[in-house]
Amino acid sequence: MTHKGRIVSAVALTTLTLGLTACNDGEDAAPAQESPSASAPASSDPGAKSPSTDPSDDAAAPAGGDVAAPGTKFKIGDRAVLPFKYGTTKKGTVAVTVTAIEKGAEADMAAFGAKAKGMTPYYIRMKVENVGGTDLSYASLRLRGKLEGGAPTGVILIGDIQGKCDSEAAPRDFTTKGASYETCSLSATKTGPIAVASFEEGDAYRGSPVLWTS
Repeated sequence: MTHKGRIVSAVALTTLTLGLTACNDGEDAAPAQESPSASAPASSDPGAKSPSTDPSDDAAAPAGGDVAAPGTKFKIGDRAVLPFKYGTTKKGTVAVTVTAIEKGAEADMAAFGAKAKGMTPYYIRMKVENVGGTDLSYASLRLRGKLEGGAPTGVILIGDIQGKCDSEAAPRDFTTKGASYETCSLSATKTGPIAVASFEEGDAYRGSPVLWTS
């Protein structure tokens, strides 16, 4: 899948003069576009693990372990079972294993244009499994990168870097229990290193995400 990538600066309650749209990094609402964004060609504290109590996030009964409660912290390499909804029709339970958070080179961001100057990319690599056995074909799951301690990076990227961090949608046959695929979420920072991957999808996790740390 080919789409345009863009950069949105996440400075709370402040609109920058460079045409980047400000937003609160903890919010999932799509930021309003005030001017053309930089574009790039692209390919495409700990809690117990227990079922989510938010009815809006209920999915097929998990068949691969208890659903991780909002705020649960994992180590990189750990598998977390999570409720997942994509669009208005696809809903189920997935297991996400963050396999690595890799630092890229500033030069990798060149395709995003001048707004990417000084940004260091990080590649969050993961495996996604279909735990509930519902039809989640072509669904797309994204994790956000955060600084050590869970602070936001101040930058939101939409897109990927072809050949280095390809954001893959679920394949057509991602419809049965045990089906899996691998994908990558791109994050970037101008400050400290990205050391945390954050799952923030769904009302229950928006304010209390599941985190993976090294």
